[in-house]
Amino acid sequence: MKKENNTEQLRLWNLAWPIFIETALYMLLGFVDVLILSKYDDLAASAVGTANQAVSIAAIIFTVVSSASAVLISQYLGAKKNMAASRVAALSIVLHLAAGVVISGVFVFFHRPILRMIGAEGRLLDFAGQYLSIVGGFLFLQALMTAMSVIVRNHGKTKITMFVTLGMNLFNTLLDTVLVLGLFGLPKMGVTGVAIATSLSRVAGTAVLAAVLFTRVEKPSIFRLLKPLPWRDVRDIFKIGIPAALETFLYNLSQLVITSIVLNYLTETELITKTYVQNITMFFYLFAIAIGQASQIIVGHLVGAEQYGEAHRQCLSSYRRALLIMAAVCGMGTLFRVPLLEIFTDDAQCIALGANVLLINLFLEFGRTTNLVIIACLRGAGDVYFPSVCAIVSNWAVSVGGAYLFAVVFGWGIYGLWIALAADESLRGILMIVRWHSCRWRGKRVVKE
Repeated sequence: MKKENNTEQLRLWNLAWPIFIETALYMLLGFVDVLILSKYDDLAASAVGTANQAVSIAAIIFTVVSSASAVLISQYLGAKKNMAASRVAALSIVLHLAAGVVISGVFVFFHRPILRMIGAEGRLLDFAGQYLSIVGGFLFLQALMTAMSVIVRNHGKTKITMFVTLGMNLFNTLLDTVLVLGLFGLPKMGVTGVAIATSLSRVAGTAVLAAVLFTRVEKPSIFRLLKPLPWRDVRDIFKIGIPAALETFLYNLSQLVITSIVLNYLTETELITKTYVQNITMFFYLFAIAIGQASQIIVGHLVGAEQYGEAHRQCLSSYRRALLIMAAVCGMGTLFRVPLLEIFTDDAQCIALGANVLLINLFLEFGRTTNLVIIACLRGAGDVYFPSVCAIVSNWAVSVGGAYLFAVVFGWGIYGLWIALAADESLRGILMIVRWHSCRWRGKRVVKE
């Protein structure tokens, strides 16, 4: 039994470490954008963060299909139904592309009204509009990459997407540096330069990932499996995907509402500090994201094969490891919080505020790690409704309500904001642990004989 457990843990790490590196590199795309813009204009850096919140909300539509197709593909593969897995893969690509084209058009024509709804005004609106009009117009490429990455990952080939993201990162960093700072005699393009760099890197990444997908994982002929249209798969995708996307949508929408609230009550220094702290802390939970996504793949395969006991043990084992790694990473990040903030700014007030917020953030990360791992395992098992209900209650009652109460009513500013966010993550984390131990997810298997 001990040897079997060690083999399974090795499988977890074999899947998780490429996902970790890929996710780190993907986050680094945004990190580099903000870092280089911080050398150009602090408000421009903050504007990109504001615009990306709108992109995140729109991209949640992709989550409807991607989250469901991940569950279906992993469970079909676990049940040894490879043709059914290929059929879902083809359907996922088509649905992602259709949604991406529509959303790209919305951003091209309505980017400024969308940003005003968030609360952007003046120079912040101008900077964010420049960015969103370009990046939003190419969002259909992100949709395609999302679809293809899900397919490749759930076949266990996580290294492929890692290398594609690495190439995108290098390309984006090179273009960012040249276009934003105006090297080699080019004009300084600022936010527009960042938007062009991000979009061109997605063009390259989509092309490479498509080439690899259809030569190493699937064949172009999988689209023939869509004739006649598999309505059962369409039904299952929306049945699973809508609740899963609703959870992500409500979370991101709550963050937009919070941003709209705090834009009117936080100082410009606090807003800039918020952007920098968020860019630092996103690296704190990278391991949890990687372990959660790897665990979802494994749990999906195990549930598809009806090995429920092994799935239960796998989730708890993954969660323990994620907590230990998170504690170590957060401890180091907190210890060196001042040097990390100094990477972005030399403003003493920003650094002092950010250093205090990073201390509060320790409590937030324990809850966030729990949610990232256990919710991923619940999704892998096909249990998507309970996390969505919890998101509705906690995101709005605790996160949004708490942000207004602590940051505005009590006047605690950015500190009150972080307390509310930490309370939200912690409450949902407790509920997810209770749900997993209840074993009610065992009756949520999607793939039927």
